[in-house]
Amino acid sequence: MKKSQLWAGLIAPLVAYSGILTAIYVNHSWWRLTDNAISDLGKLGLPHNWLLNVPLVITALLAVYYALGLPSMVRNSIEKAGIWILMAGFVFLGLIGIFPEGTSPHYYVSWGFFLTAGFGFLIAGIGMGLSGDRGMLYFTVILFALAWILALWAMRTFKGVAIPEFIGALTITVWHYSVVWKLWGSEHEAL
Repeated sequence: MKKSQLWAGLIAPLVAYSGILTAIYVNHSWWRLTDNAISDLGKLGLPHNWLLNVPLVITALLAVYYALGLPSMVRNSIEKAGIWILMAGFVFLGLIGIFPEGTSPHYYVSWGFFLTAGFGFLIAGIGMGLSGDRGMLYFTVILFALAWILALWAMRTFKGVAIPEFIGALTITVWHYSVVWKLWGSEHEAL
């Protein structure tokens, strides 16, 4: 993996969350965590919808660039399949910004992001476990299960879906940074 790809992986989530938090701040007069979706902040016709949509596209580009460096580092086909599925999730993330709420593909690309990114990291984590990294296997399975439990609870509890979306996004981010941390450590050992 190139050093620039590792840096892209480090920066990508920061770009996304900066955009989301800025969009929440600008739209705080009407947007509520318990009543809305994150995508409401980027819907068609909303002034300043680019505050959400542009960072999502930039994040996706950075994340795909980062993820393109991962397949050469994996140790088995299951881990590799998980990485490619996760990468598809990053593409769907960019499509959320390109097809914001109010366009016909939006619903599908939103679900596409959460499902492919979530199952991608689960499959990659299982592959890591099969290659001997039991700690990553257990961490991945527990994180995945906990996220689904919390997201399903939040979907039944709140009117909007922003909380389950944040649970999913934060879960993907935590797993992503655990991989970046491992790569960063091995990068510095190689120097």
